Amino acid sequence: QVQLVESGGGLVQAGGSLRLSCAASGRSLGSYFMGWFRQVPGKERAIVAGFGWSGTSIYYADSVKGRFTISRDNAKNTVYLQMNSLKPDDTAVYYCAAGQIPGSADYWGQGTQVTVSS
Repeated sequence: QVQLVESGGGLVQAGGSLRLSCAASGRSLGSYFMGWFRQVPGKERAIVAGFGWSGTSIYYADSVKGRFTISRDNAKNTVYLQMNSLKPDDTAVYYCAAGQIPGSADYWGQGTQVTVSS
């Protein structure tokens, strides 16, 4: 079992940047496919970025391509989401997830709020 804790959310103006972190404990993140999801009230949680089957395969939602970057530091057992050129539509609660297959989520973090003001 793995425990995930997100941090780095907050309030930022449109055009600004934030870096989210997801620290894991319990098991190595290398055992899972990691991803970032987000959810706004009234909508389903949706994947934003995630690692695929190969070490270099990464998925990005069309809405964040070119602006967001997912990365991982296995030595620190941490996954990051660098978010640049933020837009008000990026406002959501962001969740880190660990799954047995790409895009899946067997474990969730508690979420971190990101609010982008116009």
